[in-house]
Amino acid sequence: MNIASKITQKLAALVVVTAGVCVSSPFADNAVNAQNHDEAQAAAKAEIGKAAPQFKLDDTKGKTVDLSKLAGKVVVLEWFNHGCPFVKKHYDSNNMQSLQKEYTGKGVVWLSICSSAKGKQGNATAQKHDEDAKTANANPSHILIDQDGQVGRLYGAKTTPHMFVIDKKGILVYAGAIDDKPSTDAQDVKNAKNYVKAALDEVLKNKPVSVASTKAYGCSVKY
Repeated sequence: MNIASKITQKLAALVVVTAGVCVSSPFADNAVNAQNHDEAQAAAKAEIGKAAPQFKLDDTKGKTVDLSKLAGKVVVLEWFNHGCPFVKKHYDSNNMQSLQKEYTGKGVVWLSICSSAKGKQGNATAQKHDEDAKTANANPSHILIDQDGQVGRLYGAKTTPHMFVIDKKGILVYAGAIDDKPSTDAQDVKNAKNYVKAALDEVLKNKPVSVASTKAYGCSVKY
């Protein structure tokens, strides 16, 4: 091999190496983008004392409910699944409906959210959700459908019921159980300490929430 050929081979090799260093792989770009998305999602998750993560969901009437548009109002998020015995406890005893009626009457926006995936317990059509709500005499402001579970995961909703309270400034001030009686017995409601009621009473009086976080109990959310 003559000198000219050797020089040509070395130059070609240098070009290949340089291209490998300078040109980013689409797979690498995808991995970085996925990592950035995961980090953004993690950063946005619900945390007591921080701004509640924003979301938009359609209700059973076809209206899009945008949390950011509810600024200036106290908001309750109630994760539900009417097939769950823990949820039935609070509806059969009229506990949930009484809370809904009392506090929506005081200007609170009550959002009942179903995050059950298609084919899982609790998943239903908008019409069926409305029929169930009518039968139970439920009084939420909206029933929201979160079939892909994005909002449930954003808030870390683990059980039905799982309750969240957001104050007028958009700050998450309570997350956890509805009360301190983790049973399916409707008779336990009358002797229970209702954390949601206590949190709402304090928030509406512009007081800090005394018990801001508890361990939610109930059926697992059927993502």
